[in-house]
This record gives sequence, structure tokens and C-alpha cells, in this order.
Amino acid sequence: MFRAIILQVGVTIITALAAGLFAGTQGAVSAILGGAACILPNFLFALRLKYVAGRPGASYSANFFVGEFVKIAATVGLLVLVVTKYSDLHGLSMLIGLGLALQAGFLAFWKKS
Repeated sequence: MFRAIILQVGVTIITALAAGLFAGTQGAVSAILGGAACILPNFLFALRLKYVAGRPGASYSANFFVGEFVKIAATVGLLVLVVTKYSDLHGLSMLIGLGLALQAGFLAFWKKS
């Protein structure tokens, strides 16, 4: 789980650098904010699953589904917060940062450990 988050951070940094070249500082910050809206809830979700996995008698599947719902709600909430509070938002850079961060997690499962 944490390998996926590390990949998301890496992809977000690369995306921010590329957005910075094309759209300037405004694009780089927007790409970072879009990626962070994905990375932060995923990190908290991974911490929660790690904590629950170690507890005897805990319903892992119930915690997974509730955590997934909270993760999605937190991602949407962070995106709304970014759109409403960051006045210099470059929308395309933010969406690309978000989209690539969301897809980067799948790359972690391609490589066998």
C-alpha cells in the first residue's frame, strides 16, 4: 500500500515539474495540489488499514469499505477546498496532477515484491 503512495508522490512531483514548464509556477502549484488531494487521503487510509490489520477481532473488510468511502469523500472535499481557496488555480494542471496521481497507484501492483 505504501509503495503505491510513494509512486503517487513521485508522479505528482514529475507532473508538477512538467506543469511548471508549460504553465509556470501557477501550473506547478496546481498540479501539486491536485496530486495532494489524492495522496493525503490515500496515506491516511493506508495507515488506518495497517492499524486495523494488527488488531485481533477487527473486521478488516468492514474497515476497508468504510475507509474507502471516507477516502473518496476526503478527496472530493480537498478538491472543493482547493478550487474555492486557491485563486490562481490552473484547472488543467490540477486535473492532470490528480489524474496521474490516481493512476500511479496501479503501477505499484504491476511489480512483484
